[in-house]
Amino acid sequence: MSAMTQSFSFDAQSQAPGAHAHTPQSSPSAAPAGSAAAESQAVRDIAEVPAAEVISTATVHLMSAAAVKLGLTEDSETEKAADLVDLDEARKLITALAGLVTAGAPEIGDQHARPIRDGLRALQLAFREASTIPDAPGRGPGEKWTGPVS
Repeated sequence: MSAMTQSFSFDAQSQAPGAHAHTPQSSPSAAPAGSAAAESQAVRDIAEVPAAEVISTATVHLMSAAAVKLGLTEDSETEKAADLVDLDEARKLITALAGLVTAGAPEIGDQHARPIRDGLRALQLAFREASTIPDAPGRGPGEKWTGPVS
């Protein structure tokens, strides 16, 4: 198997392409967590976020987690990316991502869906390359929704 030359790097602040910064933020004057006022403010904050942005953000989180489980992140001072590889978990995340992308693409539009589909395909190919037991065409993670990836 050849080494994967592409590297993924995501952080908690990552947003999908074209996403706007509507992420709910706590303000110093916000009521203590758990109070009715805090819950009401959280609901209002969520109500302001467009559905397309919530979908895009969810895909970025799934992509990030899958990339980590595939060992595609950079080594840190304390951990090696290869030590975090878990192909069973990566399969689950990629399959969930494929379902969300397939269902959500018409809702977020091609401009936003195209780079997400490209990222999904890259993860599927990375999974195929990392797997010691190859899946049959069309049987890899998420291929039920995306079709065979090669």
